[in-house]
Amino acid sequence: MKYFYITTTLPYVNAEPHIGFGLEIVKADVIARWHRELGDEVFFNTGVDEHGTKIYTKAKELGLEPQVYCDTMAAKFGLLKEALNLSYNNFIRTTDKMHIEAAQEFWRRSLANGDIYKKAYKIKYCVGCELEKTESELVNGHCPLHPNQELELIDEENYFFKFSKYQEPLLKFYEEQQDFVLPGRRFNEIKSFTKHGLEDFSISRLKTKMPWGVAVPDDNEQVMYVWFDALINYISCLGWPDGDNFKKFWPGVQICGKDNLRQQSAMWQAMLMSVGVANSTQVLVNGFIGVDGVKMSKSLGNVVDPLVLVKEYGTDAVRYYLLAEMNPFEDSDFSADKFRARYMGDLANGLGNLASRVSTLLAKNNISIELDNETDQKLNEDFTLKMNKFLFNEALNVLWEVLREADAKLSNEQPWKMTESADIAKSLIPIVKTLRQVAKLLTPLLPQTAEKLQAQFNQVNIVKGESLFPRLD
Repeated sequence: MKYFYITTTLPYVNAEPHIGFGLEIVKADVIARWHRELGDEVFFNTGVDEHGTKIYTKAKELGLEPQVYCDTMAAKFGLLKEALNLSYNNFIRTTDKMHIEAAQEFWRRSLANGDIYKKAYKIKYCVGCELEKTESELVNGHCPLHPNQELELIDEENYFFKFSKYQEPLLKFYEEQQDFVLPGRRFNEIKSFTKHGLEDFSISRLKTKMPWGVAVPDDNEQVMYVWFDALINYISCLGWPDGDNFKKFWPGVQICGKDNLRQQSAMWQAMLMSVGVANSTQVLVNGFIGVDGVKMSKSLGNVVDPLVLVKEYGTDAVRYYLLAEMNPFEDSDFSADKFRARYMGDLANGLGNLASRVSTLLAKNNISIELDNETDQKLNEDFTLKMNKFLFNEALNVLWEVLREADAKLSNEQPWKMTESADIAKSLIPIVKTLRQVAKLLTPLLPQTAEKLQAQFNQVNIVKGESLFPRLD
């Protein structure tokens, strides 16, 4: 048996879940389910990042203790599991005792290897990114990702990680792992960033200024910088350093947004090298999701809540839109009109209507269709090729193309006008076989729909079932 590990990033709990993270976690879920279909034993990790300046600030704004605030917000992210039908088997919180202990052990090992030192420094810091910003990264004196937030000026003595030490080892690793980051242009970005030279980065904060973090071992005056602590979750969730799951499942695949490129594919990889742990297998990078051509923003009031979408349209309708409409690796746009058009065209009037018409005709005419193992090999191969490349929109298009062909066949032959059961059966049997195969292939993408289709069509006597996707008013 092969072991496969995939993890999302951990979203900050300073805001409720939005459609961008919904896309990330649904894609991770599809990959996890796909590997289970291939027979692998899978460990799928997600969770929430609960430390750092913006969490502490948000809790203070609300008059809450940080832990109380984090408990409330973590529960909201936990609602995504049922709403989006996610199959993760671990939900880590960076306030978990096991994670804190692992982060502190990681610190000790990196320190022992000479990669942590203390110095005084001054920087401009973006709280939104939780990252230091150089002058070359700023636009009109602001972070381009958070233009409405003033940069914080930090002038204190902190611990630093020797990032610069790992420039050549990282470049060598990138050269050896040609598809380490997907898409390729993101890989080129991080290689270029690394070639231009790496600067050591701060990995702690003064406790008197920002007390909400993992305590630095043997120094009561400092807490860990949020990124140093949070990245370690990818192995702490596996029980690192000695847990059986770590030995079985690491290294693994990480999925993230493009604003996480540096952290996931350079900072974290250097940290792993520092403590002698194998580097990640691969990093998959998503683009951003805009809304009607505009960046999502709380101030604009255009943040899309996946929980609200699910309540209105259903789980698999939301999964379908995220997978079929959103580009797997580039920026994409959400639109309520596009969502409704996809729902009506591809789901209600497409797959749903086809399944309903076929099952109704079979039941009405008491036609039995034997089960067999016959499959369209080309359909399997085309679908598998797209899935292995993480091109979920194209994989779904492969399936919907054969569904459109089946629908056209049904409309052209008009078996409802036929009088002989044999003729009706001859017309419907190829379509039923297509629906059976599509249902199986849909399993990792739209698991609820796949289960309903298989329950309905994987039997000799097919009966009319409930509407898969009810038409909208």
